[in-house]
Amino acid sequence: MLTCNLVVIGSSTGGLKVLEELFSRLPVLNAAVVIVQHITPLVDLSFVVSLSRVSTMPVSLAQEGTIIQSGHVYLAPGGLHLTLSRNSIVHLNDGEKVNSVRPSVDVAMKSVIIPVGGRIAGVILTGMGSDGAVGISHIKQIGGITIAQDQKTSVIYGMPKAAAETGLIDHILSTEQIADKMKSLFG
Repeated sequence: MLTCNLVVIGSSTGGLKVLEELFSRLPVLNAAVVIVQHITPLVDLSFVVSLSRVSTMPVSLAQEGTIIQSGHVYLAPGGLHLTLSRNSIVHLNDGEKVNSVRPSVDVAMKSVIIPVGGRIAGVILTGMGSDGAVGISHIKQIGGITIAQDQKTSVIYGMPKAAAETGLIDHILSTEQIADKMKSLFG
C-alpha cells in the first residue's frame, strides 16, 4: 500500500457549499482525501475549480490509474464510479448505477481495505437518499473512523441520517466540528 492515511467523503445535495466550508477550515492533511459527490460530467470540473479556491490542498479530478498522495484531494468524476485498489490507485468505471447514482459513495467506500500502519476515515455529508450507509458500515467494520454530518448543518439530512441509522457512526458533528475532527486525526 502506497498511501497510509485515507479519508473518503460522500456528499450530494448541498455538497459544494458544505465542502467549501469544510475545506476552508482545513490545513494540509497527512492523508489523501477522496470525495464522491453526486455530480454530472459537465459540472465536475467547475466543482474542482470552486473547491480549489478555498482548499489549502491541491484539488483535482481523479483519473484512471492515478496514485493518490497524502495532502491532496481527488474528486470522483461525474458519471463514473471510483474505486481504489490497495487504498492508493484510482480506478474508474461506468458500471450500473448504485442507489440510483454514479458515482456512488457506497462503491468507493466498499473498495477500501484495512490499512497497514495508517488510518482510514469515512465521512458522510449532506445529501438526499441513503448512498453511503453501506459504505460507511464497511469503513467501520475494517477499523476506520466514521463521521456523519449533523442535521442542523446539513442542507438535506437524508444521507447522514441513513448513515447514523446504521448505528456505526463514531461522531455526528457540525461542519465546523468535522473540520476540527479531521485536523485532530490527520493534522
